[in-house]
Amino acid sequence: MSSSDERVVAVIMVGGPTKGTRFRPLSLDIPKPLFPLAGQPMVHHPISACKKIPNLTQIYLVGFYEEREFALYVSSISNELKVSVRYLREDKPHGSAGGLFYFRDLIMEDNPSHIFLLNCDVCCSFPLPEMLAAHRAYGGMGTILVIKVSAESASQFGELVADPDTNELLHYTEKPETFVSDQINCGVYVFTPEIFTAIQDVSSQRKERANLRRISSFEALQSPTRSLLTDYVRLDQDILSPLAGKKQLYTYETMDFWEQIKTPGISLKCSGLYLAQFQFTSPHLLAAGDGSKSATIEGDVYIHPSAKVHPTAKIGPNVSISANARIGPGARLKKCIILDNVEVMENAVVINSIVGWKSSIGRWSRVQAEGDYNAKLGVTILGEGVTVEDEVVVISSIVLPYKTLDVSVQDEIIL
Repeated sequence: MSSSDERVVAVIMVGGPTKGTRFRPLSLDIPKPLFPLAGQPMVHHPISACKKIPNLTQIYLVGFYEEREFALYVSSISNELKVSVRYLREDKPHGSAGGLFYFRDLIMEDNPSHIFLLNCDVCCSFPLPEMLAAHRAYGGMGTILVIKVSAESASQFGELVADPDTNELLHYTEKPETFVSDQINCGVYVFTPEIFTAIQDVSSQRKERANLRRISSFEALQSPTRSLLTDYVRLDQDILSPLAGKKQLYTYETMDFWEQIKTPGISLKCSGLYLAQFQFTSPHLLAAGDGSKSATIEGDVYIHPSAKVHPTAKIGPNVSISANARIGPGARLKKCIILDNVEVMENAVVINSIVGWKSSIGRWSRVQAEGDYNAKLGVTILGEGVTVEDEVVVISSIVLPYKTLDVSVQDEIIL
C-alpha cells in the first residue's frame, strides 16, 4: 500500500468522571476534557492537531463519561473541522491499551495502516505528521513522542532510554524510584495494527496464568475477580516495558513545550502555552487593541466574540475570556481564565486565577495568587456561581461553587 493510499485513524483517550478528581472544583460542572484552554475545549487541541495528519479518516474519543456529555461537542467539532469524530463509551475502565483493544473492530473498520493514540490531558504542539514520517522510516510497530525534562521531575513520568543513533526504545519504566533517564513519555503514540496482537498476547498470557493458578479451592473462588483483570491492559507497563529492546518500538523527540494537565493550576499554564502557539497556527484568534476604541491588549489574549470588554480595561498577557463575559471599566486582567457569563466589574483586578462560570467580581475587588502552577494554592480558583462582593480581596484560595464572599480571604479553601 503506497503512502497516498494509506488510511490513518486517531484515538484520543478522555478518561472518565472518576479520573478528574484533582481537577475539582472545575470538573464538578463540566467533563475535564471539555474545560476550555485558550478559549477551546481541552480535547479540541489534540483533535485539531489530528486534522493535519495525512489521509486521516476518523477520530475516536474513548472514555467512560456518559455519551450525552459529549454529544453536542462531537457534533459541532465534526462540522467545524469537516472530519468524522465519534465518542465511544467504555462499559468499564480497560486501561490505556485495553480501551484501544476493546474497540478494535470499529477502529479497524476502514482497514487503517496506522493508528494514533493520544491522551487528552496532554498539552503540547502535537507534531503528528512528523511523527508519522519518522515512524514509517523506522519500520517498527510503534513510535512514542518523547521529551527531555529536568532530572528532578523525570521520576513523575514514564522514563525511557533510546538508542542515540537509531532512536529504538531500549528500556522503559513507569515512574521509577531511582533516576533512569531525563527522557520521558509524552503520552502520544503512532502504531501499526500489530499493536492489537501485542495487546491480545498480554491478555491471553494472563488468562493462561490465571488458569494455571486455579489449583486450590480458595483460588477457584477468586477466579471471577481475576477474569475481570485479564482485559485490563496498561500501555506503559504491559506493552512498552516488555517490548523495549526488541526492535519494535522507537522514539520521536519533540523540542517544543509539553505539560500534563492534572490540576487547575497547570491548566492555566497550558492555556498560556496554547495562546502563544496561536501566534504561529491561528493568529486570527488572538485579540489586539491599544485602548483607543477597544481595550488595551498586552501579549497573547483570546476574547470570545460574544464577550463585552470595556475600552478602558487592560487585558493580558495570558488571558482567555469566554462567551458572554462582561469586563467593566478600568478592570485589569492578567494570567487568568475567565469562563462563560462571568462579570468583572469596575476597577476589579484578576491575576493568576480561574474564574468559574456565572461568577461575579465586585468593584475594586482583587482576585489573585502568586502563580506557582504546581502549588495547591498557587492559582486562585473560583467555582461556578461565586460572588465576590465589592472591595473584597481573595488571595491564593479555592472557592467551591455558589459561595458569596463578603470578607477578604487568603490561603483558604472555602467549602
